[in-house]
Amino acid sequence: MTRALPDGRPERAEVAIVGGGLAGTALATLLASAGHEVVVLERSSAWHWRAGGVFASPAAAAALRRVGLDDATLRTVARPIPAMRVETPRGTSFRLTYGTEFGGEPAVGFDRSRLDPAMVDVARAAGADLRVGATVTNVVLDSGELTWRPADGQTRTLQASVVVGADGSRSVVAAAAGVSRRVRMSPRVGLTYHLEDRDPRASLDARMRVFRDGYVGIAPVAGGRINIGIVLGPSWRGALTRDGAESVSRRIVMATPAIRDDNGAWRYAQRCDAIAGAWPLGHRVTRRAGRGWLLVGDAAGFLDPFTGEGIHRALLSAELAARAIRATLAGRPEALDAYDRSMRRRFLAKDAVSWLVQSFLAQPALFEYAARRVAARPAVRGTMGRVLGDLVPAGEALDPRYLAALLAP
Repeated sequence: MTRALPDGRPERAEVAIVGGGLAGTALATLLASAGHEVVVLERSSAWHWRAGGVFASPAAAAALRRVGLDDATLRTVARPIPAMRVETPRGTSFRLTYGTEFGGEPAVGFDRSRLDPAMVDVARAAGADLRVGATVTNVVLDSGELTWRPADGQTRTLQASVVVGADGSRSVVAAAAGVSRRVRMSPRVGLTYHLEDRDPRASLDARMRVFRDGYVGIAPVAGGRINIGIVLGPSWRGALTRDGAESVSRRIVMATPAIRDDNGAWRYAQRCDAIAGAWPLGHRVTRRAGRGWLLVGDAAGFLDPFTGEGIHRALLSAELAARAIRATLAGRPEALDAYDRSMRRRFLAKDAVSWLVQSFLAQPALFEYAARRVAARPAVRGTMGRVLGDLVPAGEALDPRYLAALLAP
């Protein structure tokens, strides 16, 4: 537990984590399980739907098990998805199985309304002090001091040996460190919500349908719902301003055709929640760690919702951060710099793949060209699925021989 100091001095803890999402609670669990004093400050008083990832590679489920989520709970929060079906505007399509044909687990669709609260319970059971309705108003990294305000409005201070930003793309910790930067790509807007699933026991592929200056993802998730995620480029700004997000998203969903094994009945199902928006989609940081602080999850950089790796990246960053923080608290402060280097090495190739995907999406003719070759070449398709499923190093998708196999006529 944290120690309240006399004479009005700040409360102290070994580690203060700003943000109680998946990355923050995973890190809190790992540190508290090792006996460290951890305080998590989460702004929201209760879970509510907000734009975020639901589709994930099999590696995400494995990471949740390592953090401590038991199989019984995992079965209630994750729905197996046989494959991701990618569709182009001209009708080309192909399925990415994420390596299941090689004996791996399938991709999953997460019910975040169950997963996120379950991870909060795991963190608390491990001994983490998780405080909801706690808004961090100021961060001083040199001293490790955070000013925060609970739901009752009385300003308080907390001082920690290590401060962690797990608070998303607008991280107050990243801002205090001065490391936040814009992603160098066209501004995009994300819209996401859920529809009721009229056949929740069906085994359905997820779908990623590309259209002019955008794409829509349809993913069956646990809890009897289907997640709709839409990403729109700059040319949609006028329609969003004029018609509103609900009208635009409905138009896009209704334009998504039925396919074999998916008769499209879900398009007419009742919406389960309000449309959540996200902007900008993607941000970068110049560093992920420094003296007495580090960043995890989306706060450590986020680029590409197309490949569905955000959840896995958040969990993996929490695992790497836990090792670095344990070493730092044991008297090896250089471990935080090592965390930054580890994150760069781990995601350098994957980020390059994401940039490649986004470059293709920005050029419809090029995307169509590549999609036709992926559809016609099983070996190319298999490698792509294994890369996205984190079964093989991402560098395999950047190998000149693979690119030649992908792009050669």
